[in-house]
This record gives sequence, C-alpha cells and structure tokens, in this order.
Amino acid sequence: MLGARIRALREAMSLSLRDLAERCGVSAPMLSQVERGETSPTLQVAAKIAAGLELRLSQLLRLDESGAVSIVRSAERRQGSASVGGHSYEILSPPLPGQRAELSRHTLAPGASTGSAGDPPVHEPGSRETALVEAGSVVLACDGQRFELEVGDCVTFDADLPHHFENPADTEAVLLAIVSAGLRRS
Repeated sequence: MLGARIRALREAMSLSLRDLAERCGVSAPMLSQVERGETSPTLQVAAKIAAGLELRLSQLLRLDESGAVSIVRSAERRQGSASVGGHSYEILSPPLPGQRAELSRHTLAPGASTGSAGDPPVHEPGSRETALVEAGSVVLACDGQRFELEVGDCVTFDADLPHHFENPADTEAVLLAIVSAGLRRS
C-alpha cells in the first residue's frame, strides 16, 4: 500500500524514478522495490522519500489521518477571518494533514472584493485555483488582466500570481474556490 501511494504521488508530480531518486537521495532500484511492494523501507529511507515528495513522514505514512472518509457538517465549517470590506468566507473541506487541496465558499457584498491590486500572492508557488460562480457576477483580476464571470462560469488559474475577485454588481455574489497545492513542475 505504501509503495502504491509513493508511485501515485511520484506520477502526480510527473517525476520518473530517477527524478525522485535524485530528489531524495534513495537509489532508483530501492525506490522501484518499495513501489512494487518487494521491500519495506526503513524509517530513515521513508523519511528521505517523503522529503523528496515534499511531504512530512507522517503524511506519507498517513499516520495522522483518522480514516478514508472525512465529513464537515454545515455547522462545523471553519469561518475565515471576520467579514472584511464585505468579503466573508468559510472553508468547507476538513483540516487534514497532507491535504493537497482546500475548498472554500466566498460571499462578496455589492462592490466588495477578496483583496486589491497591490496584494502579494497568498498561495504557495505552483498552486492552482479553480472557482465556480454560484450566484451573482464577479471579475477576476489576475496578473494584470481582468475576466468577467457570470453564474455557472468556472475559471482555473495559477494561484501563485497576484489575483483577487471583485463584485461589481448591486447584488451579492457567491463563489466556490478550490486551491490545490503546488504540484506543477517547470
């Protein structure tokens, strides 16, 4: 099971066995044996593999997860910082260690925005964001460009670029956003 997890993560990162071997300092033949389930790595080797995959050892081994299914009930949603300038949000996904994506729901009052043009990027390098307009209309300002979005429109962009959403309308706007951690490799 650990071997399959390592292979899946390596492939998701578009790494060959040799690439991962170079990143973590474990030989490609040893990685191959672990992936095929022919051997179990020592904790030291597993820690090196985890580091090569940009994870903590506990994340790779899934020692800190309570199960395969996690539910966040409506009343248990984590609220973002207090409503600032007409923007409020709640995080819909559970706070699991090693989670590579987060789902949030943003509400924008008329004329409100999630930030401003001068704000630095808040997401880690390589992050991607996908947003779905659930109600109203919004404008995505991303890296100097502006994109108008209506109900049902869905946009995906590099979240490590300066960006924010604006509500130019007279009615409230709601959008769902998924931010995935940086898996892109240049």
